[in-house]
Amino acid sequence: MKIKFPDSFLWGGAVAAHQVEGAWDVDGKGVSIADVMTAGGNGIARKITQGILPNEYYPNHEAIDFYHHYQEDIQLFKELGLKAFRTSIAWSRIFPNGDEEQPNEAGLAYYDQLFDTLLANGIEPVITLSHFEIPYHLYEVYGGFTNKKLIDFFVHYAETVMKRYKHKVKYWMTFNEINNQADGQHDLHTWTNSAVLLEETDNKEEKIFQAGLNELIASAKVVALGKKINPDFQIGCMMAYVPVYPYSCHPDDMMASVKVMDRRFFYSDIHVRGEIPAYAVNDWEKKGYKIQYSQEELDALKEGTVDYVGFSYYMSGAVTTLPETKGAAIPDYPNAKMVNNPYVQASDWGWQIDPVGLRYTLNVVYERYQLPLFIVENGFGAYDKLEDHQIHDPYRIAYLEEHIKQMALAISEDGVDLMGYTPWGIIDIVSFGSGEMEKRYGFIYVDKDNQGNGSLKRLKKDSFAWYQGIIAKNEVSVE
Repeated sequence: MKIKFPDSFLWGGAVAAHQVEGAWDVDGKGVSIADVMTAGGNGIARKITQGILPNEYYPNHEAIDFYHHYQEDIQLFKELGLKAFRTSIAWSRIFPNGDEEQPNEAGLAYYDQLFDTLLANGIEPVITLSHFEIPYHLYEVYGGFTNKKLIDFFVHYAETVMKRYKHKVKYWMTFNEINNQADGQHDLHTWTNSAVLLEETDNKEEKIFQAGLNELIASAKVVALGKKINPDFQIGCMMAYVPVYPYSCHPDDMMASVKVMDRRFFYSDIHVRGEIPAYAVNDWEKKGYKIQYSQEELDALKEGTVDYVGFSYYMSGAVTTLPETKGAAIPDYPNAKMVNNPYVQASDWGWQIDPVGLRYTLNVVYERYQLPLFIVENGFGAYDKLEDHQIHDPYRIAYLEEHIKQMALAISEDGVDLMGYTPWGIIDIVSFGSGEMEKRYGFIYVDKDNQGNGSLKRLKKDSFAWYQGIIAKNEVSVE
């Protein structure tokens, strides 16, 4: 059968400023936390350096130089038929150190030009305020979001850009994938989400709960402020949803899946419901955590709930307590461990490919919150081969097509209110996790390799024409 999407559906594409713009020190921009992350590789972690070091390669410094190429790139986006383009504002372009009173006019003017160009080509900007681009100075001087002073700095930054672009940007999100830092065990996530580097002597979980709650308070204050700036703003949160299934029907596996998801839902529960969930308060009390928050901050959480839930979806996971299985131990439930799901395949980077998991996520999240949903990241990172100036990427088309079919079923069969779909890396970009260029997501190829060599020439892949057709038809055939 053919399933048609709503006429207002926002077909688009997504990137982040630090992964595309380059121009890392141009026109008054300050150093961001992304600017001190070196290149890694498949299975090789990126390093976070203390400042910019002379003999290290920082792929975000040039990225794909979207800063100087956005005019031609937007023409390609228009040809593709995009209705929306999700990107971020680089905080350190506007406030180079993050704590200034007055903004950098050159940075503001750049985004004026970018948004004007998008709108002139019929493309709606969808803007993330903080997408792993916190000014580095806020780490150096204040220690990142564990310090409550960052709440006011973020609010000041958000107020500045929301007032400046109040007639150009309708759709906003506050913090990107805020729940990626949930367990506090991954340096890359605590760094990019909160500008926090954890020490071995820290209670990592307690510290990252404090940083995360401070961000949630900042987000709520911005939502409330944004509604005063322009009541027509649509302001959402942005989650990373990786549904975790019980590996077996053993009751302990079911409970383990509930508890591991509580840790990730904590962030969106507060964004949407405006209060700290009972399961979190109970857990903090049992562990003796002293998470700091005031009544005024609790009131702010209640006042600044979001209009929609934006999220990324790439894969699913599985958890078990069965003793005969092997996996990575997790603290959420006794004897629980994460294991591979034998019923799905995985990408070259070990990400489990599960299109039905997207429909499952849409159902679970919509039932939980009853707010419009927006898939703002979904995509397939792969090694693309350039042959005779062509890139044939049927694997990307297959991945995206199956996910779009599941989206369509969630709308038509399940009654989910879905606003739009902006697949990740509409154009090839620097990979966040590995710093690679050769882990490619885009429908548009960029001539650059992992060492930074290349002409930066753009080239349409086979998937470009395929996605162009999906948007034009605004429907998909589902068996």
